[in-house]
Amino acid sequence: MSKAHEAYASASRNAPKDPREFEATILTRAAGQLQRIRDNWDNEKMDALHDALTYNRRIWTVFASSAAENEHPLPREIKQNIANLAIFIFKRTNEIQASREPEPKLLDTLIMINREIAAGLYSRA
Repeated sequence: MSKAHEAYASASRNAPKDPREFEATILTRAAGQLQRIRDNWDNEKMDALHDALTYNRRIWTVFASSAAENEHPLPREIKQNIANLAIFIFKRTNEIQASREPEPKLLDTLIMINREIAAGLYSRA
């Protein structure tokens, strides 16, 4: 089982009952994984980076898929914002993974987006 799967499984076992709080928790964990890699860039292996990026992409895939459902109760504008963020995250993830020597600063925006969205979700939970 990859680190991403282990982290998601751990998050779901200890999941808060409020869905927004759960989403905030997994975003915070993903941001934390990326931040640890960013902070220890010279010592990190590319496997850890790949696992963290994959975990983050999966989270955003779920968010984008959910927001794309017609029955989803969020307003259209918010659903479009989620889709736009997801597209950006997918592009940035591909950029990092396609690079032979990715730069740690490329993680900064992914970390910031996750933390900002998580903060908003926590405040509404």
